[in-house]
Amino acid sequence: MSNEIEIGRGKRARRVYTFDEIGVVPTRRTRDPELVSTSWTIDAFQFEIPVLGAPMDSVMSPATAIELGQLGGLGVLNLEGLWTRHENPEPLLEELSKITDEVAAVHRMRELYATPIKPELIRDRLGEIRDAGVTVAGALSPHRTAEFTETVVNAGVDLFVIRGNTVSAEHVAKEGREPLNLKQFIYELDVPVIVGGAATYQSALHLMRTGAAGVLVGFGGGASSTTRATLGIRAPMASALADVSGARTDYLDESGGRYVHVIADGGLGTSGDMIKSVACGADAVMLGAALGRASDAPGRGWHWGQEAHHEDLPRGRRVAVDPVAPLAEIINGPAHIADGTANYMGALRRAMATTGYSDLKGFQRVDLVHAER
Repeated sequence: MSNEIEIGRGKRARRVYTFDEIGVVPTRRTRDPELVSTSWTIDAFQFEIPVLGAPMDSVMSPATAIELGQLGGLGVLNLEGLWTRHENPEPLLEELSKITDEVAAVHRMRELYATPIKPELIRDRLGEIRDAGVTVAGALSPHRTAEFTETVVNAGVDLFVIRGNTVSAEHVAKEGREPLNLKQFIYELDVPVIVGGAATYQSALHLMRTGAAGVLVGFGGGASSTTRATLGIRAPMASALADVSGARTDYLDESGGRYVHVIADGGLGTSGDMIKSVACGADAVMLGAALGRASDAPGRGWHWGQEAHHEDLPRGRRVAVDPVAPLAEIINGPAHIADGTANYMGALRRAMATTGYSDLKGFQRVDLVHAER
């Protein structure tokens, strides 16, 4: 049965689903939450929880990356952010937190992010994380990757993330500007690469064929993104994850058994959204605003991404977030309010236990229902 609908005589559209339109269905079996495992492995690295901290200055500093690593997850540091442009960004983050006017905030952010990236700061920040004994991960956008790769690798990064609103295996650039050859780049690199975002079956399949260890799924779906309003582009996450999970299965057969991890990135505002992302096929999730709500987050009650200070067309904004709890409580609880903003892992374990699954791979097979909003 076709899932296309006619929106007019000359155009059809595919029916897709958001997390709000689907739900997880309990099965005949249940189990104790203590018998559930939330661990996952990518390449040679095993993590106790399927959570990556988004490489955003309001979410991840070296200190919060270390704390998330100690909690069993993976903190990904933004290597184009304030921490690699300024020796001491703490006063600058404090200054930004006191600017309430949106236009003034954008102007000030553009000034602060205009300071050149310093390779020695990339080295020092990643070294600080490594010295704490946790897995080291850093992120660059595609157009900065070639410039700073050597610095990042020499700093001892364990996992390298290439993250943008959308990343393709084929990019057409104007004359005189050499695009990143993603397949060659990954082949020559000595560390596993996670790349994205992707939002369709075909784009994800192309990224998997480059040799990426993981693919980020999402396009402009985060709390600070205005991509839908500025560009008219939208990729509802439930359908995007299901499509990319299908690409993973097909690539597993095509490659003779090579498994590429699918990581949900965007639109995960509550623990329920995170649970549904795994049910749709995600191996792990990359959390932004959810961790930006931590009382000890670098954003100090504000959340923003790279797009918020773009020099000519911002496709995101700095949004106010109400701190709900320290980072450790957002991850492991206890929760003090029933709105899905704290104790993400407790919620995941209980959902898995209620539906009878003991591990994440099993939970990806859980039944789903569609309910009109």
